[in-house]
Amino acid sequence: MRPWLSLVLAMSLAVSLSAGPVAAKPLRYLALGDSYTIGEGVPEYSRWPEQWCKALRRQGVEIATPKIIARTGWTTDELATAMNAAEPLGHWDRISLSIGVNNQYRGRDLGNYRAEFSALLVRAVKLADGLAAHVWVLSIPDWGVTPFARSSGRDRALIAREIDRFNAVNREVALEHGAHWIDITPVSRQHGAEERMLADDGLHPSGAMYALWVQRMMASP
Repeated sequence: MRPWLSLVLAMSLAVSLSAGPVAAKPLRYLALGDSYTIGEGVPEYSRWPEQWCKALRRQGVEIATPKIIARTGWTTDELATAMNAAEPLGHWDRISLSIGVNNQYRGRDLGNYRAEFSALLVRAVKLADGLAAHVWVLSIPDWGVTPFARSSGRDRALIAREIDRFNAVNREVALEHGAHWIDITPVSRQHGAEERMLADDGLHPSGAMYALWVQRMMASP
């Protein structure tokens, strides 16, 4: 073998060894939802999608900053419209879906919620390359325990019953499609009236409450 070729090969091998293994690309994460996902009343770093990413990174998971499609007040149809406007959305390694509280708040029909939520979940699974196990669905928190609800004059017991009915659909559809279903409703009921668990508006969760949600997510199989 020619001396210069031996030298080139040796140098190439040295560079290859010094470079080490090729780093994996961070997981791409799409968060879909409403005021809870966008973190109404809290800093960006306190949003639960951001906190979830930080918790995953602490466990060695490389995950990118989440892309969030969410806005305060959105119902299922409004989220679908926003997703249409954001197309092409491409493909994602992780997707979360948290939607429905405003359907309940506005007195929307439960059958309508089932149809629109199902369509959103099917769409989310497709965006996750057909892998339902890469989609996380969160239950609807019970805002009826908050100071905002107490001062609104609305029937808080009725709110709780309606939330339970919407969550029954939420859970059924999620599990039917093979997605993860995270029940954060009990946490919202246990701590949702505590000042430190609320944003300044007395309705939306604080970063401390979102941290409890993330604990539930991290404990999910």
